[in-house]
Amino acid sequence: MTTNGLHGIGMTSQRTRARMIERLREKGIRNEAVLRAMAAVPRHVFVEEALASRAYEDTALPLGMGQTISQPFVVARMIELLLNGRATLGRTLEVGAGCGYQAAVLAQLTSEVYSLERLAPLLEKAKANMRQLKQFNVRLKHADGQFGLPEAGPFDSIIVAAAGQQVPPALLQQLAPGGRLVLPVGTTEQYLSFIERTPQAFVETRLDPVRFVPLLAGTQ
Repeated sequence: MTTNGLHGIGMTSQRTRARMIERLREKGIRNEAVLRAMAAVPRHVFVEEALASRAYEDTALPLGMGQTISQPFVVARMIELLLNGRATLGRTLEVGAGCGYQAAVLAQLTSEVYSLERLAPLLEKAKANMRQLKQFNVRLKHADGQFGLPEAGPFDSIIVAAAGQQVPPALLQQLAPGGRLVLPVGTTEQYLSFIERTPQAFVETRLDPVRFVPLLAGTQ
């Protein structure tokens, strides 16, 4: 009885995950490597048990402590911007680990992910989720993400899961030549910013309107 029940849960997860991937295609995600990475990560593992039935909806869900797990489309969109035209993300820094979901997706596309979280309880949750999935190429650290992780840089890809009023200067400094940075910027009105480091300068492209939790200073 128990075995059949677990099998049923697994089959339901596979079907709902497949529908999530189809919705991502319909909304414009074209990079097959990104779609495979999204399909490989069981999002229901990362959400609160009471919300597990909604895990594959295209919506942000609450994590507690005023934080959310990002909408699947936004995760896929940001990672697609980082990856397009490249075989791998290379050395990657994530600011705002949350429950670890986005880091787990990033880890499908590179061998090196460094992820920072300012809230210790969320960091512990992310670590537990990574252990459950045996995702061992993600290095999690309790830190103020605005300062990046200079001892591990420079980074080929940087992704930020919270919105600041401006691009943190430390993150630009830690971007490798040819590297890419994607992050939300703004307060009341936010937009997605995509920045590439060329030999001459940092080149910014302003993209979609988005809604993220604020990028806050310090650690708790």
